Amino acid sequence: MVSRVDNKVRKKRKKWPFIVGGIILFFVLVIGGGAFFVWSQVGKVVESMHSPLERDNDPGRQDQINRLYNDSDAVNILLLGVDERDGDAGRSDTMILLSLNPRTDSMVMLSIPRDTYVNIPDRGMDKINHAYAFGGTQLSVETVEQTFDLPVHSYIRVNMEGFEQGINALGGVTVQNSTAFSQDGYNFNEGNVNLDGEEALAYIRMRKQDSRGDMGRNERQRDVIVAAMDEAASFSSITKASDILDILGNNVQTDLDMKRLQTLFKDYSGTRKNVETMEISGDGQTINGVWYYVVSDEEINRINSTINEHMEQK
Repeated sequence: MVSRVDNKVRKKRKKWPFIVGGIILFFVLVIGGGAFFVWSQVGKVVESMHSPLERDNDPGRQDQINRLYNDSDAVNILLLGVDERDGDAGRSDTMILLSLNPRTDSMVMLSIPRDTYVNIPDRGMDKINHAYAFGGTQLSVETVEQTFDLPVHSYIRVNMEGFEQGINALGGVTVQNSTAFSQDGYNFNEGNVNLDGEEALAYIRMRKQDSRGDMGRNERQRDVIVAAMDEAASFSSITKASDILDILGNNVQTDLDMKRLQTLFKDYSGTRKNVETMEISGDGQTINGVWYYVVSDEEINRINSTINEHMEQK
């Protein structure tokens, strides 16, 4: 249950939660599926979203990726939620690595804390979310690949628009809340809570009242994404299709073209049925006056092994 708190002075909302909304919208379209998914309607939208990386110019790489999708092998997709302002190169405030294995109808969802201390190629040690400021999507992808020694086959980059519209277009989502808290004028009780767009935005914003900080916030982000995918799978009305497509076209970029999106929809949609969420264990440390989230080599190896094992399962 969610209740509204009367409060004349509400804190100004940060924009970053819209990032997760865009990610949700993309998976409403592709992984969640739904009766509204009409390919004749999405061609122009997909064309506007399609943004290949420099490495996609390599024919050998394209052949390799095509074989993976054509053979319904496991693929890894990096979700980037980017906060960009005028005069600022921006940073990836949300990074989630998805590993989709259609052979086992399972998905691993790894949230990468934005302050994780990593070696950014040609830049040295820094926070992983700074990779986007230094080199955009390409460098973010390269940094994730190098850090975890895992391939990133495709990416989805989302800006900070469309959160409330996307959730409302689905008719809201339901999540299981483990800790009662208040945020942005709403009280969120323990147990099942039904969220409209504005409530969902507040729900995934909260960090300071959570003893786990960013880890708790990351978990709520993942819960909302999974709930939205489940809602989309049973979405029976196509009346909101054009609205959703407009929101997607204005907020999402990806190197996935129409053919690969069709393959994802046809062969990979079942992976949402079994979602394993992963967190990265580390320690907060101040280095040269800057706070970082430091992760051990052993933890990196654990993540590498877990995702590789998931990809290899038949």
